[in-house]
Amino acid sequence: MQSIVNEMLESIPNCIAVCVAEIDSGMALASGSKDSRIEPELAAAYNAEVVKQKLKAKRALGLENQNIEDILITLTEQYHVLAVVPNNVYFVYVATTKESNLAIIRNTIRKYMDKIGKQV
Repeated sequence: MQSIVNEMLESIPNCIAVCVAEIDSGMALASGSKDSRIEPELAAAYNAEVVKQKLKAKRALGLENQNIEDILITLTEQYHVLAVVPNNVYFVYVATTKESNLAIIRNTIRKYMDKIGKQV
């Protein structure tokens, strides 16, 4: 799993951090950061709450047949993307600068999603 995170960290332009974590506990399975001020494990723990609440909202709205692909959080200088692995047990957290391209971020995450799903 760590090798996948490392590949994502290098292949996403202007990537700051990547983490694969459990949704229920927020526990990181693998992580990496290019900025010592960003702790992807801590960010994933908090972002697990965001994913859990969106899954609850989806159920409350009767959208059980819909899958969450990703959740975008736009900060002043960064993008944070939370991508849910199709089993709804794990998610991928990616942080980039705004110089990155959202289409490339999302495409790269999708490219690695199958690999992540098979390893967990």
